[in-house]
Amino acid sequence: MLGNGEVIGKLQTSWDELLDHADEPFELSFPPVRGVNSSVTLKAAVIHACDNQDRAPIDSLIDREIARETDAGHVRLARYMIHKRVSQLNDAVERFQLVLDRCPVDHPDHAAALTNLAWARLQGYIQKNPQDIDAITSLFREALELRPQGHPDHALSLYHLIVALKWRWSKERATVYIHEFLQLCCKLLPICPEASYLRSIGVDSEIDYMINECNHLPIDALYEGIHLQQVVLELCPLGHRHRTTALDKLSRDLRARYEQHGSIDDLEESIQLRREIVSLCPEGHFDRSAYLNNLAYSLESRFDHQGKSHDIDEAISLHEEALLLRPVGHIYRDFSLGNLGGALRTRFNKWGDVDDINRAVSLYREALTLRPPGNPRRDTMLNNLALALNNRCDKLHDIEDLNEAIDLCRESLRLTRGDHPASHRILFNLSSALCSRFTRTGKNKDVEEAIRLCQESLVVLPSLHPDRYSSYKWLQESYMSRYRVQHDPDDLSFAVENFRLASGHPTQGFPRRVQAALNRVDEAEDHQHDSALEAYQTCLELFDNHVMTRSSIISRREAATAFRRAQSLPVDAASCAVRSNDLQRAVELVEHGRGQQWSLASRLRTPLEDLKSASPQLAQTLAELSKRLSDAQGSTGSADKAAADQAAINYMKLTRQWEATVAEIRNLQGFSRFLLPPSYKDLQAAACHGPVIILIASKYSCNAIVVPTSGQPHHVRFPRITFADLEQLKDDFATAIRHAARMHPQEPRKKLRVRLRILWDEIMLPIVNVLQHDLKLQHKSRIWLCPTAAFTSIPLHAANPFRMNTDCSGKESCLEDLYICSYTPTLSALIRARQAMKMRVTPSFAAIGQSEPGAGQGDMLPAVDNELELVQTLVPPNIKFTNISKDEATQAGALNALQCNTWVHLACHGKQDLEQPYNSYFAMRDKPVTLLDIMENNSPQAEFAFLSACHTAVGDEETPDEAIHLAAGLQFLGFKSVVGTLWGSMTLSQNTS
Repeated sequence: MLGNGEVIGKLQTSWDELLDHADEPFELSFPPVRGVNSSVTLKAAVIHACDNQDRAPIDSLIDREIARETDAGHVRLARYMIHKRVSQLNDAVERFQLVLDRCPVDHPDHAAALTNLAWARLQGYIQKNPQDIDAITSLFREALELRPQGHPDHALSLYHLIVALKWRWSKERATVYIHEFLQLCCKLLPICPEASYLRSIGVDSEIDYMINECNHLPIDALYEGIHLQQVVLELCPLGHRHRTTALDKLSRDLRARYEQHGSIDDLEESIQLRREIVSLCPEGHFDRSAYLNNLAYSLESRFDHQGKSHDIDEAISLHEEALLLRPVGHIYRDFSLGNLGGALRTRFNKWGDVDDINRAVSLYREALTLRPPGNPRRDTMLNNLALALNNRCDKLHDIEDLNEAIDLCRESLRLTRGDHPASHRILFNLSSALCSRFTRTGKNKDVEEAIRLCQESLVVLPSLHPDRYSSYKWLQESYMSRYRVQHDPDDLSFAVENFRLASGHPTQGFPRRVQAALNRVDEAEDHQHDSALEAYQTCLELFDNHVMTRSSIISRREAATAFRRAQSLPVDAASCAVRSNDLQRAVELVEHGRGQQWSLASRLRTPLEDLKSASPQLAQTLAELSKRLSDAQGSTGSADKAAADQAAINYMKLTRQWEATVAEIRNLQGFSRFLLPPSYKDLQAAACHGPVIILIASKYSCNAIVVPTSGQPHHVRFPRITFADLEQLKDDFATAIRHAARMHPQEPRKKLRVRLRILWDEIMLPIVNVLQHDLKLQHKSRIWLCPTAAFTSIPLHAANPFRMNTDCSGKESCLEDLYICSYTPTLSALIRARQAMKMRVTPSFAAIGQSEPGAGQGDMLPAVDNELELVQTLVPPNIKFTNISKDEATQAGALNALQCNTWVHLACHGKQDLEQPYNSYFAMRDKPVTLLDIMENNSPQAEFAFLSACHTAVGDEETPDEAIHLAAGLQFLGFKSVVGTLWGSMTLSQNTS
């Protein structure tokens, strides 16, 4: 057979000796060909006659002729390789072509004939012979098809095609040839170990050459280009001399695609790659400063996209390290000066530290001196300095900074070519500065030019380019600025439309879109525009999505508190709906925005019984993904930044899979609103056992909505109560209760009574009137209070007129005389609790008390043991009772008791952490039981918990509508009814029964 196998034995004879025996079958190992660091073995086998078979003499003659022509072709090719005479090569090609003509497709030697012909023709191509390289590669491909995986010559055919593709690339540098080259390399290397023949003749050299070529390709943000670089990286394992370059090239391509399309996945992968590059370039490495800058730049972009403060701080530290590596006189010092200035400017825009912006301006000025007139990059630094001056003017109101910024922008624009890929940024940056000056001077030509420049920037940008967000942002600012002066309603409409486009731009991270939506809300409220309600809805949805991207409970709260206006968003949205006479929408909006942290956490614990009946497979998939997401929470807090980044990436991938599964579930019949914010009809189920009163405290209006068991909600006005009045009343209650706690039991609590009377007259009496006259609610019926904002810190249930009836027949009834009051943080929480109560289990009671808590958790509580004994006397004898106290009342013991019992009484110190509410705790003997510990626990059979501890129902000051406190944590854990305390001695209940 004419197979191309490996050399069997080492040839001892010379080339001339071989040529003298041209009529004998032989095996040749060619030396390296010009430009190809390899050799190839071409073997002609001796064909023996097959006697005593039909047509054996004819077949034997043909096979002998094929063998002779093949050997003759090898001889001519060998002579050509020595003497380089074109006639010898042409003769070899003719011989191999003749052999191929006599070996049809079904001939066992067809692949070998194809290979011999292709290899001979390739030598002519290498010598600039006009033979067609496409035809040559086609011959090699055809031979490879005949030698699939498992064939003894499969590896060699792969190698032949790889060599041909390399030469094809040298003629026409189209990446399609590199793609095929690399794909073949990925197939060849696993079947071609280090010590093999092919590795010895130059496979590694071929791959090395093409990797180097790939790493020097221009930036390619297309999918094909990035996939190419990903394959290159696979061929550069740890320790490979080209790995750093391959990492850098792939990271730059991913970064470019992020800048064009805004995909956070590309940015995350780029950061991971750049972290590895820095780790491969220790101190003293020539390129370390460049790689530090690249990593810092990507971290700064992630901060813009996701708003994580540690990213911008790390970016600044990396830029500072890079700048130290580029001292005065360094060729790239101007880049590091500008990059550090940009990061400081970004941090200033987030937190407003004047030191940051002053330092940024100084760095930009120094960098500009290193790019004097005539420098091709001067335009960029002019624009950067202008941005910093404009930002500083916004803070310090120095008109000179603003005028200089405008002049610098104009000079930058003059130096920038119209087709420059970043020219649009100079346009909207100049627009921003002109708009700022218009607000200070009122010169109409400034705002008109600002609008025109932004419109020009939009013309050159594709519809999904990330920078369109900035154009929309500054265009709406220009229209709003002109509207404030000229009051043209068209300008307001144009501004609102650009607000909408900015907040809805899909390439931007949620922090920017949320901020744009919040600004839109403010403007719509300030100018009473009819888009306000839509703006609130958009804002709540974006805010929900933004918080959902965070992988831990604590990071979600950080995201929730990062926006100045977000804390009051739910009540302001509800107030807007009330003022629009849309009470059902008001109930939906306040529910959507409140208790967000609990709602997000509870999504992963959603009961799936109904879904299992409709689609067992989807139910199982969602349950598994929910479990994996729950387990992944908090894993991003690793001290190893690369590990933390990878954990965050994995969490986002899991989140997308979870969201895709939920979307699939919503396509099922009857599940269209699965895990969507509930409608009013859904929420009204909370009032099935009695009305729920939502008390709304907004700076725009303070009122209440009564959700009845059936029918439309009722609006309750508080005509004499403003938001400021409520804040004062809340503070007054806190002072009066602290004062009352220090008084003798027989002393009258006059100050406290005054506040409770105000509470009755101004707030609870109007609600009672609706309950009695509109709803005809019977005496001693159940009602649930759902307070918001400042209402959450006011003892609504204790409202009391402290007056005699007008007929002197006795005291006026207080709220608790009329109705049985309970609290609920949200309507959804009440509904979930009642659904959980459907499962009945054997009741058990645990009394947990700790009179001597561990160090730092509080003083002794001598009455705790007596309290537990009293509780035991009240528990029916047929119910299992467990007393957990003293040394047994540890963190583990308390958590186990909470998990295993239906009823729990907790007597100990309670501590609300005002700065980090998830660290609030119950004091135990060894260490505290924190709110986080409680949330990570699970108690499917829990029913009732009485918290005989201080401050167990005190909300978070920064996010009062989140109800992040110990009582809410137990309710999330599974307890249907919880009694907690607002202060040291006053209780409230959150329950269902």
